[in-house]
This record gives sequence, C-alpha cells and structure tokens, in this order.
Amino acid sequence: MISEAGLSFNLIQTERQNHARELVQGLRLSEWDGIVTVSGDGLLYEVLNGLLDRPDWEEAVKTPVGILPCGSGNALAGAVNQHGGFEPALGIDLLLNCSLLLCRGGGHPLDLLSVTLASGSRCFSFLAVAWGFVSDVDIQSERFRALGSARFTLGTMLGLATLHTYRGRLSYLPATVESASPTPAQGLPRAKSELTLAPAPAPPVAHSPLHRSVSDLPLPLPQPALTSPSSPEPLPILSVNGGGLELAGDWGGAGDAPLSPDPLVPSPPGSPKTALLSPITEGAPEMPTSSGLPPPTPDAPAAISTGGPPDHLLPPLGTPLPPGWVTLEGDFVLMLAISPSHLGADMVAAPHARFDDGLVHLCWVRSGISRAALLRVFLAMERGSQFSLGCPQLGYAAARAFRLEPLTPRGVLTVDGELVEYGPLQAQVHPGLGTLLTGPPGRPGREP
Repeated sequence: MISEAGLSFNLIQTERQNHARELVQGLRLSEWDGIVTVSGDGLLYEVLNGLLDRPDWEEAVKTPVGILPCGSGNALAGAVNQHGGFEPALGIDLLLNCSLLLCRGGGHPLDLLSVTLASGSRCFSFLAVAWGFVSDVDIQSERFRALGSARFTLGTMLGLATLHTYRGRLSYLPATVESASPTPAQGLPRAKSELTLAPAPAPPVAHSPLHRSVSDLPLPLPQPALTSPSSPEPLPILSVNGGGLELAGDWGGAGDAPLSPDPLVPSPPGSPKTALLSPITEGAPEMPTSSGLPPPTPDAPAAISTGGPPDHLLPPLGTPLPPGWVTLEGDFVLMLAISPSHLGADMVAAPHARFDDGLVHLCWVRSGISRAALLRVFLAMERGSQFSLGCPQLGYAAARAFRLEPLTPRGVLTVDGELVEYGPLQAQVHPGLGTLLTGPPGRPGREP
C-alpha cells in the first residue's frame, strides 16, 4: 500500500532498547517528511523522547510522527483509527486501516505530557502515566508477550485475583474549560476500497544515499545491547519486492536483525518525501521532604529527555502547590493520566479526549470496589461507557497538570507502558507540541 501510494522511504530495523532514540538524534531531519514506527507504542515513546533530546528540539519535535500498529496494546493506533472514522479494529484490520490513513496523508497537532520523576529527570509522554492496577498488569504481563493483545486479558484476570490497593495523594490543576466531545462520524467506509489515495503525482525528490548499515549513520558508537524483560520479540523486516511490500523473515525470530534499508520509490507531488519505518525492540506528584516517603528507586532505563519546553505550571517537586489545585488522598486501586482517548486498541479510557484538546484526563478507582465491579469497568471500556455505570469508586477529572505522591513503599509506575523509577512525580500538558500523522478525519455523524 505504501509503495503504491508513491511514498519513498528508508526502512530500518532497530536492534536494541533505546536504539530508535539514538537513530532520531543523528538524523538530518530536513531530508525527511516524517518518521513512522512499525511496532507498539513503546517505539514511538523512544522516537519522541529522542527528538526532544536533540539540541534543536524546538524544530525537531515538529517532525510529523506516525504509527503502524504491530504491538500488543496499540493504544495510539486505536485512537488514530477512531479519528479516521473507522469502526474499532484489531490485528491486521487495524494495521490496514492505519496504513491507508498514512497513505492518504495529513497531520494533526499532538499534545505531549512532560513528566518529572522523583530524581528530577524528565521524559515526555504521548499516551499515559499509570499507577496501581493498570501499571501492575502492564508490567507483570510482559512474560505473556508471545500471546499478543491476549496478554492483557490474562494479566487482568490474574490482577483481579490478587487485587491490591495503594495509598497515595493525587493533586491536579483543573481545566478551565470543559473537554469537548469527539466529532461524531457517520457514513463510515463499508470497504477499504471506498477510500481513495489522495495526492496527485509530484516530481520525484532527490535524497542522499541510503545508509546500508548502522555504522554509516551519523550516530554515536553503538552501546552493548540492552536486555530488558519488557523488550518484545523482534518484528519482521518489511522489504520491497516487485513494487509491493512483503514480510521477510519470521515473526518473533530470535537474534538481532541487521539494518534493512529499502530502495526509494519516486514520490508523487504533494505526498511526503520519505518516511522512516522502524520496527523496534521496545524495550507521583511531589512529596514534602518530611512526608516519610521512601527514596525513589531507579527501576528501568526508560528514555529520559533533557530538552523540551519549561513546565511553567509546576513548582519544583517537594514544594507546596499554588492555589487552585485540587488534592485527593486515600487508598486507590488505580490512577491513570491519559492524553488520547484509547488505553488499548479496543479500550476507550477517555471517550471525549482529542489529540489536541490541551488536557490530561485523570481517571482513578478508589478502594472498596469489588472485583466484579472492576471487571465491569474494564469491559465497559470497550465501548467507552464506563462512566455511565454509576460506579461510586470511579472518578474522573480533566486537568492541565497533576502531581502524584505514592504513599505506599512499593509499587509500579509506568509512562507510556515503560517502567520508570518509583516515587513522586508530576506532569504538565504542552498543547500541540508534536505532530501526529493521522490521515484525514472521518466524516461527521457517527455516534461515539
């Protein structure tokens, strides 16, 4: 599909955790129209943090990024699929929908969440910060990665069997305006063939020679491969054969695959010059110093960014919050701070969220909920109807910034599904900081 749409591209397969971050830090971005990841959400997390870690981050972060879903959760792809006007999809159908939207072209501003961890380091999130049940399931289900998306179903069942509660304090700066409902879309395409590949042909664009190996790229010397229990199995290489894309190799093959660039295809006018397709190996608000909170412990080598805009809404961790913030303290089953609508390809955690609404959507479940009621909440997420259940322990707030202070000595915190150090953290939304390749929006009229 990509070849027939006239998109020229360079294809690289990553070889280790944080490899994608290194690659984008060394790219001459002026030669490319976008970067597209072929993996789960973890690869895009590396790419965005790599862009924001460049000296020219202000320009670099404007580089449009896209995703072709080949992971377990595929949350962002689920949101892109909905934005494009398609019915919910999984597996190959979701991949084909996202491929078609990518070929049609079109970008959308993407809010990014800057997350300051207990150590003072900062990373950027496009998806979600999770604590409690959601992060527990995400990390503990890594051992079932071979099951694909079914790993989360199995992990949820195991999590319900050993349900934990966590004491903590959640503070947030409420949004000043209500979050708008997503634009309804009607007249959904009944077949993929009803959508047209837009742009008219344009003159071919000349590019610098493709790099045949990692060592040809202007990158630092590769470090020894990192191993992590959260790293998924290697993804297949996409190669051009007779003008069409095909899979080379086996899914989940062992060992590192070499860099596999593809020949350029002439780019039609109005279409992106090139897109970098990269299958990847994926690899708490403040607490006063007198709070008795245990010191933070580094848990995983998550990508940390030193660049990016300042957090003007946030005081330093460990200092009092300004007036106007709301604080909740108690025992929680989970806390989720999510930016887009989807937590998974088939899980709508924030039904009214948009890519550029300038909000972080806070969802929490307090202790006292039964296992059956919690299961009903997650089942309702398939339709985005969990807030209509009338569950008294389920809470929601739209915010511009938040601070999370875990008061339980041990726990799991994740940012975009990646394990980060446990301890207090805080975050602020930076509206429209990035650009997401979404394709055109779906036609209005569909019921959410």
